[in-house]
Amino acid sequence: MTDVLTVADLRAGYAGSTVLDGVDLSVPAGSFVALLGRNGAGKTTFMHTVMGLVKPYSGSVLVAGRELAGAATHTVARSGVAIVPQGRRVFAPLTVAENLGLAARRGARTWTLERVYELMPRLAERRGHRGDQLSGGEQQMLAIGRALLREPRLLLLDEPSDGLAPAVVDQVAELLEGLRGEGIAAVLVEQDLHLAFRLADEVAVMQKGRIVHRGPTADFRADRTRAHALLGVG
Repeated sequence: MTDVLTVADLRAGYAGSTVLDGVDLSVPAGSFVALLGRNGAGKTTFMHTVMGLVKPYSGSVLVAGRELAGAATHTVARSGVAIVPQGRRVFAPLTVAENLGLAARRGARTWTLERVYELMPRLAERRGHRGDQLSGGEQQMLAIGRALLREPRLLLLDEPSDGLAPAVVDQVAELLEGLRGEGIAAVLVEQDLHLAFRLADEVAVMQKGRIVHRGPTADFRADRTRAHALLGVG
């Protein structure tokens, strides 16, 4: 299976400090990989570095074979990468329709406004409401819809369950499960292990800016000793 993302020996940080200290991670096309780890391990920094929001010190970030390490965010986005950031970050004064309209691409073949509304009818119902008039779950759906309109081959999902009630998390999970049939790959950073295990084909665990474990989700769930050692759970 072809890898949509191949990261090799990636080093990055802030103001001269090192957060990512030689990360190696690949994501096969159409696969979901959960990137797990304790707070401060470097997971969000990894996502931001892949997206071009943080410039790496060194290393390689290949997206569908194209080198993008250090590329501008808009270049990364045009190469088929979209991020759903922690906290949603929708434009509060803009309506649902305006938020989505900013992300829509000309000549989109797969993800159009109409298709996003079909996938998430609640957004269609609320299209005239401002971002700050939406519930947390509706904002998360809007953030996902906005990302889909970029025609991604790779989604970076940073804590999609953050601040959501369990019933709403289940709705988000069902939405993301539906995307698996679309051939979209994803890196999922998530503290809710039930959600991570439900969605991910594989688990990668990060400690101190390095990937220290990678394997099938089912194997990781079955090895409670390993899970406890790496994450303090199980």
